[in-house]
Amino acid sequence: MDFSLTDEQQLMVDGFTELMNSRNWETYFHECDEKHEYPEEWVKAICDLGFDRILLPEEYDGFGADWTTLCAAYEALGRAGGPTYILYQLPGWDTVLREGTEKQKETILSFVGSGKQMLNYAMTEPSAGSSWDDMRTTYTRKNGKVYLNGHKTFQTSAMKVPYMVVMARNSEDMSVYTEWFVDMSKEGVTREPLQKLGLRMDSCAEVYFDNVELEEEDLFGTEGNAFMRGVKDFDLERYLVALTNYGQAYCAFEDAAKYANQRIQGGQAIARHQLIQQKFADMKVALTNMRNMLYEIAWKQENGLLGRGDCSMAKYYCSHASFEVVDSALQVLAGVGITGEHRVQRFYRDLRVDRVSGGTDEMMILTAGRAALRDYR
Repeated sequence: MDFSLTDEQQLMVDGFTELMNSRNWETYFHECDEKHEYPEEWVKAICDLGFDRILLPEEYDGFGADWTTLCAAYEALGRAGGPTYILYQLPGWDTVLREGTEKQKETILSFVGSGKQMLNYAMTEPSAGSSWDDMRTTYTRKNGKVYLNGHKTFQTSAMKVPYMVVMARNSEDMSVYTEWFVDMSKEGVTREPLQKLGLRMDSCAEVYFDNVELEEEDLFGTEGNAFMRGVKDFDLERYLVALTNYGQAYCAFEDAAKYANQRIQGGQAIARHQLIQQKFADMKVALTNMRNMLYEIAWKQENGLLGRGDCSMAKYYCSHASFEVVDSALQVLAGVGITGEHRVQRFYRDLRVDRVSGGTDEMMILTAGRAALRDYR
């Protein structure tokens, strides 16, 4: 299995690396993190290089590339300290192109190249998270209109996105789960921000729907197919989280390695001490395992071999392995990492959130475990 990049992929990676080296982006990232602001300037810069066109089909003026190309892009940007967790919306064109109406597709495709936040999916509620059995958001048809009522929580990007695809149950038949394409400027939509431990450059919010009036044309996908639509698209979401985790760990590792070779204690660089070398050996093993797993999953997806538990396994493993790498990097950096404004602090906070965001550890274990056992029934 050859994980080397093609000339085209390497050219793309070089472009992203050059961009990341073109200025001190970390100062900007720190400001955005402190202010809880979306780094639109940076996202626009990478979109100018085609980031949001990687998985977009050629017929929509995209590159029509594959997961390996996406993996290489995330690796390059993450290694240089980019907050790639805020990019999750940009590769997910397949969902909109597959499920959306022509009007919905036109609306979302108008954001290509803009760097702006555009869309996210609202499922989680106070009573419905990993299980949707007690979802209480409903839609009701009345006088030729559709009325949406309910409360969604922990909604990523919800303070900024102009559109959300909202899952709701038919008030007349609660067994029917359907999604609706909602303009968030509509009357009856209320958003309240939530503070987060990490991932602070992307908003999180409580969202309330009070008799929000919709049209039948706002139906997203097929009525009653919301659950199956969600399951179908979970793999890419989980894979993107794993890619982000790996990139953050790679960056922290390199920051710590440079510091260890420069920091003198007892007359020699701390990198010469065996206890420090053991940390770097363990970090390198974790990084190698993560990289091999992620590129193998990309290869499997491109060859129709992706297993049902592969992306859940990657999210679970990478979220833990990367956290261990970042924790070791902080230990090596010691006072330099703990005090001040070192970016590894940001990675540490962000990674802890990712063991919940996009699916909890527990759900990843259940999915990966069931898939591992399925072949031996």
